[in-house]
Amino acid sequence: MSAAPEPTATLEIALAHAVRLLDEQPALAAAQAAEILQHLPGHPTALLVLGASRTACGDHVGALAVLEPLAQAQPGSARTQLELGIALGRNGRGDEALQALQRAVALKPDLPTAWLALGEHLHATGDSVAAQAAYNQHVRFSSRDPALLRAGAALAENRIPEAEALLRAHLARSPNDVAALRMSAELAARLDRGSDAEALLARCLELAPDFHAARQHYALVLHRGNKSEQALVQIDTLLAAAPDNPGYRNLKAAVLCRIGDYTTAIDLYEGILRAYPRQTRAWMSYGHALKTAGRQDESIAAYRRCIALEPSLGEAWWSLANLKTLRFTAQDIETMRAQLAQPRLSDDNRLHLDFALGKALEDSADYEGSFGHYARANALRHDQIDYNAGATTAKVEHVRQLYTREFFARRAGSGEQARDPIFIVGLPRSGSTLLEQILSSHSLVEGTMELSEVTTISRELRSRAAADAAGPGRYHDVLATLDGDELRAIGRRYLDRTRIHRHTDAPLFIDKMPNNFMHVGLIHLMLPNARIIDARRHPLACCFSNFKQHFARGQGFSYSLDDIGRFYRDYVALMSHFDRVLPGRVHRVIYERMVDDTEAEVRRLLDACGLPFEAQCLRFFENERPVRTASSEQVRKPIFREGLDQWRHYEPWLEPLKAALGPVLDAYPEPPGEN
Repeated sequence: MSAAPEPTATLEIALAHAVRLLDEQPALAAAQAAEILQHLPGHPTALLVLGASRTACGDHVGALAVLEPLAQAQPGSARTQLELGIALGRNGRGDEALQALQRAVALKPDLPTAWLALGEHLHATGDSVAAQAAYNQHVRFSSRDPALLRAGAALAENRIPEAEALLRAHLARSPNDVAALRMSAELAARLDRGSDAEALLARCLELAPDFHAARQHYALVLHRGNKSEQALVQIDTLLAAAPDNPGYRNLKAAVLCRIGDYTTAIDLYEGILRAYPRQTRAWMSYGHALKTAGRQDESIAAYRRCIALEPSLGEAWWSLANLKTLRFTAQDIETMRAQLAQPRLSDDNRLHLDFALGKALEDSADYEGSFGHYARANALRHDQIDYNAGATTAKVEHVRQLYTREFFARRAGSGEQARDPIFIVGLPRSGSTLLEQILSSHSLVEGTMELSEVTTISRELRSRAAADAAGPGRYHDVLATLDGDELRAIGRRYLDRTRIHRHTDAPLFIDKMPNNFMHVGLIHLMLPNARIIDARRHPLACCFSNFKQHFARGQGFSYSLDDIGRFYRDYVALMSHFDRVLPGRVHRVIYERMVDDTEAEVRRLLDACGLPFEAQCLRFFENERPVRTASSEQVRKPIFREGLDQWRHYEPWLEPLKAALGPVLDAYPEPPGEN
């Protein structure tokens, strides 16, 4: 007879069996662990299995009853902290879950499941930068393949060429390796190759439909690519499998904000904040959604909550300032100055605080102090970005050379003939939101938001050119090669993709994206019957208003008085060119004229859009539609004259702007004569 197995060996076999059961049969794993604990009460591994199995079975309260005392007894166990973090998250205690998961990765940095869970929680709080770093670490440690480990390390450390070479070689050997496909998609996304990232992730999910991390990344890439409808399909698939996952819910809220469903998004944010009551990024997103929905008092309370949790969070202070209608208290100003005095304050917090203090001192009539803060904020931001004013001028000149009367005459009749969109273009802070609010008050017009579809189409056209053809205005050269059918298809694609933003049966809708003045040629070719409105404001008023504004993204020209002046000058030159080669195609609204004689200008605007006059367009401030731009609160009030000459308070410091504007300044509102 063989000898009976040693008790220790028997225990190890039983524990190993319980661990194996966890993924497929968690209830049996729980039973196995409970049996072990009858013989060995308090055994840490058995308790860990019991807690994890209860989580897997949906008994989240029961899981915490096991895991919380275990974590106290075993503070150095990374896996216990991981399971505790997961259980805390499932119980709606998101802040504590974050802390447990951060302890887990600190104890065992190569624990991929902990990095993934941490990334999901960070994403739920709106900290996208930290979330992406956690996801990168998950990718890095998920594979045991040496080549993929090296690729993951290179990707996590942003050694892009090395990561690309390793991944390409690996996929040549193993083209269906889903981990490598997902890494390659992350690489493509970082290189701004969105279509490549989409294709890689779609293939990844075709091979592994239950690869939830890849599906979440796919939804994010679609969202960034302005494909909201497709992104929602992926998110809803994820939520069907994990309805309480905070990362999925946060991403859905962000997509819903993109398409204008703020009611549902706000409900989602409120649920997230119940789990993460101390996460400032979550409060920030909530505040932004409330502001856009017109719930100003609640948005102020949300921003104030951010400040109470983190007084140095400059973005929260700037969000209050960016309401434009709020006046800071003396205590607010003192607190902001105290935060700025901190030597270790990050540049991002510092520049936001400087912008906010600039606004606070402007409201207090301390214009010299105000300009000093605006100038410091802009200098910090200017150093962070890569903007080349000369490249913009070259691009504008290229467009002017390409788009001639003859160019458009040869393509007459091309494009999609629908007249649905009304495009409002110009510079930011030129009165474009006011025009949008006036037009969207008409019964035949729906207001949407700043749609990015025209920019998306320009990028897609650019991607069709060979890599060695890169240069200023390159997508315009691609556009010049398209025939009538292709131009018509692009116009239809635009209408199809923007349909998700339309929530009424109004026949016309507004696409207000100021920088689309760069794409007037594309708009005319793909949608020749769409109306184009150019919002223009006095150059010193408009340009200095941009200098005072910190934009969430883009607008790299706006952080230097010289750059702003040159950009305004390029804008005037380009629009003047289109006035010559497409006479009457663009209707221009001069902001000061709109203020001086609102009814006459509104009638002209409606006539240009082919719309009958409606009196409610004069009462645009009663329109309760969501407004996302910096003017959101201002357009909810009647037109006022106070802002027309606000720039004059700062005239002693505007000489660089005047010099950059050159003859455009003296000629306003007309363009200067051609050289």
